Amino acid sequence: MRVEFHSVFPLRRARVHEVCGAGAIAFASMAVRGHVLWIREAWLSETLTPQGLLPLVDPAQLLLARPKDQVDALAVAEEALKDGALPNVVLDVTRPLDLREGRRLQLAAKAGRTTGLCIIPDGMGSNAAETRWRATPVFDQEWEDSTLMRWEIIKNKSGTLGVWHVRWNQQTSRLDVVSPVGERPDFTGASG
Repeated sequence: MRVEFHSVFPLRRARVHEVCGAGAIAFASMAVRGHVLWIREAWLSETLTPQGLLPLVDPAQLLLARPKDQVDALAVAEEALKDGALPNVVLDVTRPLDLREGRRLQLAAKAGRTTGLCIIPDGMGSNAAETRWRATPVFDQEWEDSTLMRWEIIKNKSGTLGVWHVRWNQQTSRLDVVSPVGERPDFTGASG
């Protein structure tokens, strides 16, 4: 049984999800439509620049929080999820969440009807997450400025796992699901 992309994306509201991989920030930018609170610990050397996300997120709809550590980041995320003033909360996670922390975030998202998304390092994740995705860029020779990505749902509390190739369409500001590029047969009669 194959899961349909539209049944898992956009992300389910009032739940907290996770994403890992080299394309995690792009995934988060495409997943959170509208106003978003993006929480990233202050000690991290890489800075999130709203103008850098401009093709995907309107910088005027992005609020950045830079708490000192993960304890404070979790507190900010929990309050923002529970409050529901913003429809989306993204949290960069730097250490594994225990079940209690993950469950608190889920309860807060449910109370505020808010979508939460944790960006996690590969191999890390909370048992409380609704879904966990791996987002990786895909090289496509046909597109010079390719945004082709492979999105794989590697954990799904509500159903089946799946893999899709997606591309951001800047003209329509939407995500297109595309067929993976396959090996083409050699019709010249030459053998390889």
